[in-house]
Amino acid sequence: MSPLGRPWSLNLMFLLGMGMASERINCPSRCSCQYLEVNCTGQQLQEFPVDIPLDTRQLILAGNNVSYLPAVELSFLADLVYLDCRKNLLGDDLDFTFIGVAKLVYLDLSFNNLTQVTFSTFSHLLSLVVLKISDNPNLLTIEKDAFANNTWLRHLDVSRMGLTFLDTSTVRDLPNLRLLGLSDNLWHCNCSFLDFITWMTESNVHFPDADNVTCYTPAGLRALRMPAVEAQLHFSCLTLLYKQDYVFLCLVGLCIFLAGTMAAWLAGVCAVIYEVHVSKGEEEEEEEEEEE
Repeated sequence: MSPLGRPWSLNLMFLLGMGMASERINCPSRCSCQYLEVNCTGQQLQEFPVDIPLDTRQLILAGNNVSYLPAVELSFLADLVYLDCRKNLLGDDLDFTFIGVAKLVYLDLSFNNLTQVTFSTFSHLLSLVVLKISDNPNLLTIEKDAFANNTWLRHLDVSRMGLTFLDTSTVRDLPNLRLLGLSDNLWHCNCSFLDFITWMTESNVHFPDADNVTCYTPAGLRALRMPAVEAQLHFSCLTLLYKQDYVFLCLVGLCIFLAGTMAAWLAGVCAVIYEVHVSKGEEEEEEEEEEE
């Protein structure tokens, strides 16, 4: 018998039960908790769960109705490396939301209602390797320097959104990028997008579902794959002049003509003044010789 009057085995079971009870108390309602992992998948949660253990490394909130991620509560999870928020109602402004989870390596925000991605959205995630923001149909633009600080990013998915343009430097300046999802967007394949298409054909990045990385506009290029339109754009962009180009060339020609005319007039005036000055000097010399 132990000092407590019970066999040691019963004491051990009691302590284990207390530990399990403590773990259950620290686990958010309707979620399951394992070692360093909290899984709240498909629990119809309306808000970010409370009572998440502070040492959590992996948090799964997929398949809920969460519309807001509180930056303060997230910052308590300083050791978080994996965050799955796909299939929720997240939208509007996520700037500075992830400022306190700098160790995050994996972030899935696909199938939400995101409307913008700016430099401040992911700028604090210096360790980010995988970022999935696909299937956000209201996300129409991504700022040029949106991923400037995410230099470890290897997998980026921006498929099935409303993108019409993506600046080449946004992805070209990611030294570790190996996989980029671009399919089923509304790409506008004009001369401004030619640089991006050229980068696609020359880079070592893999484009999954490449058959669906196609132009949406203009109508003449619709449904054509990006590499197939590169030659056409090269030809049209280098040879085709628009109305504003002709106006610009006319203005340049007019300026050159006026400048040439003005220069010729000034040269003529200078020549006349010089001739008058020389003639006057010669007359003065002749008068002086006559006086002598």
